[in-house]
Amino acid sequence: MPYRALDDIGTADAAFEAWGATPEEVFAAAADATLNVMVEDPAAVAAREQRHLTAEAESLDLLLLGFLNELLYLKDAERLLLRVTEVRLQGGPGHWRVEGEARGEEIDPDRHALVVDVKAVTLHRLRVERTQRGWEATVVVDV
Repeated sequence: MPYRALDDIGTADAAFEAWGATPEEVFAAAADATLNVMVEDPAAVAAREQRHLTAEAESLDLLLLGFLNELLYLKDAERLLLRVTEVRLQGGPGHWRVEGEARGEEIDPDRHALVVDVKAVTLHRLRVERTQRGWEATVVVDV
């Protein structure tokens, strides 16, 4: 998925930009980027378990925040590292809903080169917008 780290954010935060042809592609890229902040090689996460994700919000920005925080909740509550395999968006301005499928496995420090622990996605500089090149998002996470 297309994304890149942003290094000019504070020391307690990490940031990235994600992009794609559709909002769904941006959500999937942002999920991969969030995982990549925590794990050196996201490809090392095997698809052993599956989880269904849902979130609702008034805007695409807040919907992405809720979607990514759902992944972080599963990491904290069930010790799962998950890769998003499917994203479906519904709605429009004023009420958005996202559903997704994610596959992964329990954290295994022997197999997963852990980098930092992402605690939450923040509102700082959060954006999801349509551009001339497609769709783009900026995300800052608290580490």
